[in-house]
Amino acid sequence: MKQSRSRLGVAAAVLGLVALAGCSYDATKVPTYEEPAAGEPAPASCETTDADLRSYAASRDAGAAVKRIRAAKVLKIGVSADTLLLGARNPSTNDIEGFDIDVANRIAAELGVEPQYRVINAGQRIDLLKANEIDIVARNMTINCARWQDVAFSAEYYRAGQKVLVRPDIADKYSGPQDLAGLKVCAPTGTTSVDNIKAAEPDVISEPATTHTGCLVKFQQGRVDAITGDDTVLAGLVAQDKLYAAVPQQQAFTKEPYGIATNAEDTDLVAFINAVLEDMRADGSWQASYDKWLKPYLLLDATQPQPAYGR
Repeated sequence: MKQSRSRLGVAAAVLGLVALAGCSYDATKVPTYEEPAAGEPAPASCETTDADLRSYAASRDAGAAVKRIRAAKVLKIGVSADTLLLGARNPSTNDIEGFDIDVANRIAAELGVEPQYRVINAGQRIDLLKANEIDIVARNMTINCARWQDVAFSAEYYRAGQKVLVRPDIADKYSGPQDLAGLKVCAPTGTTSVDNIKAAEPDVISEPATTHTGCLVKFQQGRVDAITGDDTVLAGLVAQDKLYAAVPQQQAFTKEPYGIATNAEDTDLVAFINAVLEDMRADGSWQASYDKWLKPYLLLDATQPQPAYGR
């Protein structure tokens, strides 16, 4: 009973963090946990190859999109506010901060405009870009062939990989997705994580939630046995719950190349973002951000991926 109270206490703390994060920089509130609704469409039947990582050559030429943003004097950015280390609200300062936020802020600064955050969930990313309600998505979004049909991507700015978070009593025995057969595994709707884990182990029982925080609440309540997602996201979940959550040593079973996404027609903006990413490599700011946010938890040395152009 004591353990049950502790688990509920942790869950309540996480829900409290989500509630605190409700005061965003615009009218959008951080999504509270609820059962998944229809959102970003499932990936189409295509196979992502290295060619899909090609973006538009870096350029600071101001086309229609760049001029539109500068005229508005704000860059409207779709972000997460509850993905610790990547994009999360600091309860002490009320600022949204993390690795993805550092990249987004640098883009806004180079455009000479103010960043305006809109807190979104994964399932909203493509729809909001297509509707021009936001200018970019900086929310650990994987580049793949299906998404290129709807949006445009910058060059890859980080290479993550999908892994699994489990209870400590399972961690010692875990050797790969095959050990999850018959177990309930949570991943956010609107991501590729659900399809990936089912492909790796068809007998997984999928239990979606709207966000990874929703998955963490289900996990802490004992409603799921594991959470799957990018290693960057799972590291943030463990940082929130060191008592019950563990990411055992394992090989990532997917490659998750992150890109900054834009409306498909805003190719000049993509080229500008690529120029900013090149500068972040040259001046060391990408490395400084990685070393601050991700390296202490991933315990991995990493460098900025080399860009691929030619689209």
